[in-house]
Amino acid sequence: MPTDTPVPARTARHLRVTAPRPPRRGHPPMGSSPEAPDRIEVTGRWLERGGRPWFPVTGEVHYARLPRERWSQTLGHARAGGLTSVACYVLWQAHEPDPGRFRWDGNRDLRAFIDLARRHGLEVIVRMGPWAHGEARYGGFPDWLIAQNLPTRTNDPAYLELARRLYAQVITQLTGLTHAEGGPVVGVQIENELYDQPEHLATLRRIAEDLGLQVPIWTVTGWGGAEVPGTLLPVYSAYADGFWAETTTEWPPFAQHHFRYGEVRDDLTVGADLREALDGITGAAAAPRTDAADLPFATCELGGGMHVAYHRRPLVSAQDVTALALAKIGSGSIWQGYYMYAGGTQRAGAAGPEQESHATGYPNDVPTRSYDFNAPIGEHGQIRAHHHTLRRQHLWLATDGTALATMTTSIGGGSEDPEELRWAVRSDGRRGYLFCSTYQPPKQPIAAQPGFRVSIEFDDDVVNVPAEPVDLPRGISVAWPVRYPLTDHLRLRSATAELLTRISDDAGEVVVLSATEGVPVELVLERTGGREQGADDGDIPVGGAGSARREGAATVVTLDAPPGPETVVDLPGIRVVVLDEQAANRLYRLDLGGRDRLVLADVPVYALDGQLVADTEVDSASISVLPAPAALQVAPGTWGSGPTAPTGAATQPGVTAPPALLARDSEAAHGSLWATWRLSTLAVGTLRIASDLSPTAPSPPAPRTGGPMNRLSAPTDFSGAAAVPVRIPGDLLEDVDRALLRVNWTGDVGRAVIDGQVVSDNFWHGRVWDIDLTEHREVVTRQGLELELLPWRAETGVWVDPAVRDVADGISVTSVDLVRVARVALSLPD
Repeated sequence: MPTDTPVPARTARHLRVTAPRPPRRGHPPMGSSPEAPDRIEVTGRWLERGGRPWFPVTGEVHYARLPRERWSQTLGHARAGGLTSVACYVLWQAHEPDPGRFRWDGNRDLRAFIDLARRHGLEVIVRMGPWAHGEARYGGFPDWLIAQNLPTRTNDPAYLELARRLYAQVITQLTGLTHAEGGPVVGVQIENELYDQPEHLATLRRIAEDLGLQVPIWTVTGWGGAEVPGTLLPVYSAYADGFWAETTTEWPPFAQHHFRYGEVRDDLTVGADLREALDGITGAAAAPRTDAADLPFATCELGGGMHVAYHRRPLVSAQDVTALALAKIGSGSIWQGYYMYAGGTQRAGAAGPEQESHATGYPNDVPTRSYDFNAPIGEHGQIRAHHHTLRRQHLWLATDGTALATMTTSIGGGSEDPEELRWAVRSDGRRGYLFCSTYQPPKQPIAAQPGFRVSIEFDDDVVNVPAEPVDLPRGISVAWPVRYPLTDHLRLRSATAELLTRISDDAGEVVVLSATEGVPVELVLERTGGREQGADDGDIPVGGAGSARREGAATVVTLDAPPGPETVVDLPGIRVVVLDEQAANRLYRLDLGGRDRLVLADVPVYALDGQLVADTEVDSASISVLPAPAALQVAPGTWGSGPTAPTGAATQPGVTAPPALLARDSEAAHGSLWATWRLSTLAVGTLRIASDLSPTAPSPPAPRTGGPMNRLSAPTDFSGAAAVPVRIPGDLLEDVDRALLRVNWTGDVGRAVIDGQVVSDNFWHGRVWDIDLTEHREVVTRQGLELELLPWRAETGVWVDPAVRDVADGISVTSVDLVRVARVALSLPD
């Protein structure tokens, strides 16, 4: 076997990796029955499915906080984003608004939501409470329950009887939908963020099982030093920032930990304000009791973004989310779970909005309506940048997650020192991935790393990555493959590009890699196993966009062309496409026409029933497909060619579709692997409604504080707010799937009022404010809407991110735009 010369000691960054121990089995007590055809098992190190290691990816989607007609679109994008399952709170207050009167209608229909998830190829984790939190009033408890003054979240008999009644109703909704019955429900979470009642948690599982619920996975949140019974699998969280911190906290200290590789799973800051405010537990009293090293490292709340409170309004970026998620994989996660993956809207009941607030005893005032969370999929279906950057990680997990799940982490380096290289190796003793990062949020950036090179020692070899030192620019996080098998006889010894996916077309197999901006692409190849007669180990034929040089028994390949969709390196038995980051962010893997295909799309897309559905707010977009189909067409009878919506999507009454045209791109590269079309959609785009407004609030309310921690309270009196009427011609709200009013402004708090009702609110924090007008088309056409705006006053002491903090007092409305979004379904001809 070829062996690299170790890196000289004076510059050495060296790790010794060995084969990890076999996993413990039979603990915790859960999983499918041994005879189940698709058996799910929880081992001491990873999850298994059908006898193979399994790396699930889950995202939180709250069905009861989304319009039912948006479920399919949201689930479609979630699946296209690489999720294998969705998680959802069952909010007790939504389903039992009055004692004994349960509702499962409209967007409360859990059963219909799960059925639709299955149609989109997604499984479901039901977070069945009874307490949820989720920034809901009383943590999701109904008002009537609070009025009874029971010792909730304990084994009090009266409380358990009510919890049993709720569970019975939920389990009835799940009948026929569990994994044991061939359905998509593979797990449930018991309670949420309960840290000191392990016997109660165990009791809740027993109640659910007594009522007939059988699922292979039973989870519970493990953060905050939670005491977890042995019958439940603890799952963990990691956020880049937190609205629950104090205004004096520039960046929560524990958030820094999540951008480094490490073995600590717990986060003492999540829910810490509730423990302090409601239970009087602070600091060391909440220290982690165990990190469950004998259990797999599973997550359920990697911050897909961040909510805002009135007193503190974090500005978490797509890069924050993506780097944090990759750091958790590098630290040993075997289950990626995001909160939130799709934002939503807070419910409103008979007693008003159902958000947590100072008025209901919570330490934070949050918006009464918006629960956007800056999630990868926004409150109104907006597709954000981290939907794309996270999808790159999920494509990789779908491709090599079976192997990655068995790999353990060895930490190479990385402390709080911003000058120190952060790196780790995840390996099974034979191959693995090198993780390295020079990214931390701009509040505390870390250094670039010149002359980067590390030495990884396996039992049978030493691999230096890269073969030649490279300069790592500031602001990147990568996972590079080491000794990755390309074919039975060819291995990628190392690469300075990330693995995305692999697929076959009529000419054979294609592996897709992604380059990192600022890092030259280097592929080091070596032969394994048998070889062609007379072939030399270090003399591997390389064609296409690659140039080769021999180094010992290996072949080093560099690129003759910049990375991109047409940059193809031809190797024996396989082709390697090296995408640039922009193209990688456009890459999807979808089931089209009965087979998996890669899609490069300028607009957000997903697949449903073999069709490709595009949500577009631009009039022209490129769509490329591999393997290339013979043809692609606007699907008959769908948006784009007629008055109805795509298969499986609800229509808006009285709304017709904009015309759409699809034409084969005649300028596509000759001999390309991809077939490319140009989609043209009329009547979409962004229209300016108003701009450069400086309204004045005649009498804004005085600042006030409240809640158990005496934090700044959100204003409730808007009688002295600035009133900005907005009129929109009715024809601009027609012929589109979705119409969003996008307000680019600065101020304090804004509300959108339609026909006397607050339909949206915004605590200004530096991002645009989107208001969905779709379901209000007729009213808005007749009477418009009004924006009620309160001014920014720095002296109030509200915390916003340093990047947007330097704004003048008052109100400034830079622009009010109408964003018209169309949905077009494309199909392959029969």
